[in-house]
Formats: sequence, structure tokens, C-alpha cells
Amino acid sequence: MIRTILGLTLVLSLAACGERPAPETTEADLPRITGVLSTRSAKQLFGAHDNGSPQSSAPYGSYAKGCLAGAEQLPETGPTWQAMRLSRNRNWAHPELIDFVQDLSRQASRQPGWNGLYVGDMSQPRGGPMLTGHRSHQIGLDADIWMRPADNLSLSRGQRENISSISLRRSNGAFTNDNWTPQHHEILKAAASDPRVARIFVFPGAKVRMCNDETGDRAWLRKIRPWWGHHYHFHVRLACPDGARGCVNQTPPPPGDGCGQAQEWVNNILNPPPPDPNAPPPEPRRELTMGDLPAQCATVIAAQ
Repeated sequence: MIRTILGLTLVLSLAACGERPAPETTEADLPRITGVLSTRSAKQLFGAHDNGSPQSSAPYGSYAKGCLAGAEQLPETGPTWQAMRLSRNRNWAHPELIDFVQDLSRQASRQPGWNGLYVGDMSQPRGGPMLTGHRSHQIGLDADIWMRPADNLSLSRGQRENISSISLRRSNGAFTNDNWTPQHHEILKAAASDPRVARIFVFPGAKVRMCNDETGDRAWLRKIRPWWGHHYHFHVRLACPDGARGCVNQTPPPPGDGCGQAQEWVNNILNPPPPDPNAPPPEPRRELTMGDLPAQCATVIAAQ
């Protein structure tokens, strides 16, 4: 039986719709709550929460249309990591991702010049759409890892707001620049070799560089996927954890190492195809409402 106390956000939402909330809700109340919240801005509701929900950890929905119950917070500093940009309060995630980041940071700390990892955005305390930035990172299974070697794990909160990562791209992402090192290759390889990882996004030139440099097993390269941006950080996406019935996996990457597709991206950067004059203009993205998210997300918002 789900028993929660309605938070201020839900109280205001109900009041705005002419409803008078009861002091507690049960499963029987959830259809009404879901209906009341269905037209409300999802990013405003999720962005208002400072803490995770007191529920069992569970991702609901997909990476770009979902939420996270029972999120855990990555400690601000650990023996082999530091969470960056703490003012954003985006160092929350599913426990599986917390464990993965700590594991990867220990492997990174064994690389020359690296004491661990600087960890960028993960998710909000209850997942969901963010007030600014990412479309994904909604179910606690995405993490941005800085490309900057974490050589100082004693940064203050203020320093973590002002320090920046480093870019590894050249020629608009067609090639790597002089900041690229064998250590980047090994850390990305370690991340992609973890069975929990579904895919990793990097700029196209980095994927091609790794394809050209790898002399051993190439199976891990399949998970490295080229994508725009991703030259200051790489984006790790875990698969849905076992037993997470409300979680929707992304379609797996195509078979093979994906090196040919990455080279096509690079070729298109260097020699972009002419624009199609008959192509329709892109439609503006509609802001997600609570009605766009799984019904369980109403309980995540309401839980106190």
C-alpha cells in the first residue's frame, strides 16, 4: 500500500484545479491525483524537489520521458571522485548508476595523471524533465563524466562551480585534439566493457580515433556511439536494471563495432551534404506535461 503525504507542489497543483487535497493519499486516490496533474508542467514539478522520494528505487519510463523513485545521492566527494556543479543538485541517480560511477572512478584512478573522475550531471532528486539542459537524464541511469583528468580531488564547492572541463575535439568534432590521451581511451574502454552499460555518447572524431587505435578486442566499441557535442564530457547510459518492470530500454546499437558509421559522421562533418530545399522546417518541441510521463510519476512527485 502506498501511503504518502502530499507536498506543497501537489497541494498547489490541486488548489489551482479547484481541488481540496486530503492530508494523506492512498492507492485509491492516485487516479484522481494523476488526472489533476496531467496538464501540469513536468519540469516545473520535478525541478521543485530538493530530495529524493521515500520509495523503493525504481526508474519509470524512458530516458527522455520518465522519472525516478527512491533516488540515491552520489556523495559530493569520495576517494576517487568528486561531483561537480553542486549548485545544480543533479548528483542523484538509481543505485545501480551510483555503484557504476564509483567502480569506474576506481579504475580511472589507476591511469597515469588521473586520481579518479570528475562527475557532471546525473539526474534531479526525483528524475523527470529538467528545468534547463538535458532532454534525457530522467530516470537516473545517465551520467556525464568530464574529459578533464581528475588530478585534484580536494576542490571546494566554489572551485567546482568555476572550474571547467576540457574539450577534446578538433575540426568541429571530426578529429581529436592534443588533449586526447591513451588514458581517455582506456577509461572509455573500461566504461563500455561494463555489462551494465547500454551505450556511451562521444563526439564522432573520438569514436574514429578509438577505432583506429584499438589493437585488441573490439566488441566494446559497439557501445561507443557518435553524437553531437560530447567533447567536454562523455555520456554513459546504463541499461534498465534487472527487475525494473516500469523501465523502458533504448533499442540496442546495431551489430558490429560501429566504426563505419562513425566514419560516415566524420565524412559528413568534413563534407556536409547540401541542404534539402524541400525539407519541412523542424517542429518546435512541446514541453512535457505530467500526462506525458508514466502514471507512477505522480506518486514520485507526491511522496514525502
